[in-house]
Amino acid sequence: MDFDKLFAGFSNIKVGVIGDVMLDTYWWGHVERISPEAPVPIVALDKNELRIGGAGNVALNLVELGARVSIFSAIGEDEDGKKLDKLLIQSGIDTSYMICSAKRKTTNKVRIISRNQQMMRLDSETTSDLPADIEFALLERVKDFIISEKPAVMVFEDYNKGVLTETVIQKIIDLCREHHVITTVDPKKKNFFSYKSVDIFKPNLKEVKEGLNLVIDNIDVSTLRQVHDALHAHLQHHISFITLSEHGVFYHSNETDAIIPSHLRNIADVSGAGDTVIAVASLVYAATKDVALMAEMANIAGGLVCEEVGTAPIKRERLLEECKMLLR
Repeated sequence: MDFDKLFAGFSNIKVGVIGDVMLDTYWWGHVERISPEAPVPIVALDKNELRIGGAGNVALNLVELGARVSIFSAIGEDEDGKKLDKLLIQSGIDTSYMICSAKRKTTNKVRIISRNQQMMRLDSETTSDLPADIEFALLERVKDFIISEKPAVMVFEDYNKGVLTETVIQKIIDLCREHHVITTVDPKKKNFFSYKSVDIFKPNLKEVKEGLNLVIDNIDVSTLRQVHDALHAHLQHHISFITLSEHGVFYHSNETDAIIPSHLRNIADVSGAGDTVIAVASLVYAATKDVALMAEMANIAGGLVCEEVGTAPIKRERLLEECKMLLR
């Protein structure tokens, strides 16, 4: 594989990302004493930082790799929404299809960190399903995008915050199938079996166990092949791509499957690793249709971002360098 040529070609790929976007707020500080008011540490704040999270982080990873990305979601008409929209635009992500609504609250996850360890998280969000009018408006915007922009792939990033309703999911998958657009999904529990006929279904092993109500003792190809069959019975999807935490990843496609072990890393934080994995997998598959290469590269990328503290996108040059070194 000529990785330089592959990475250069990413700039020709248009991608749509739909799902729950969020603002990740980091308060960094240090602890020197325990509060006299309650048995809790006092964190003296040193700095704060705003980052793009959720489906926005998937879009950010894709942009970092060179793809042209439009994002679809619904956020609030609030200060957090304005900050998030500004960050997305500054990062090169097209937000023209986004919906701002007074009926929603922009998701903001505030993490308090000391000595590179997360001490507390505060969540401000709306988690109810989109009302019918916003749902209809979002579907119309996706339809306009697919017809006018002709993307190669549509990525669903579900955090169970209400943007990806059953209606939105199924109608967009049907629309993508009609227009020959690849569909990929990083699912969550609520809509786990709603992604019927999707091309690539990428849960983690914990989500698979919960979704299928399974107890899995041995992580081996034979067991995971049976998991794929069980998923396929519900979804009739094309490719299973299951992340196995420290054990790597598993893929199954057209009777071809394998477990790809993880590479040794200095793990600092797993936040956002799933976003990176689905982004890299979607882009590589759109560019090559090579499932094994997709899995190898996404596995490397997921490990690399775990070396960063907090949600962070993959660094293009670092991934390119690692692929050349590990996939010779």
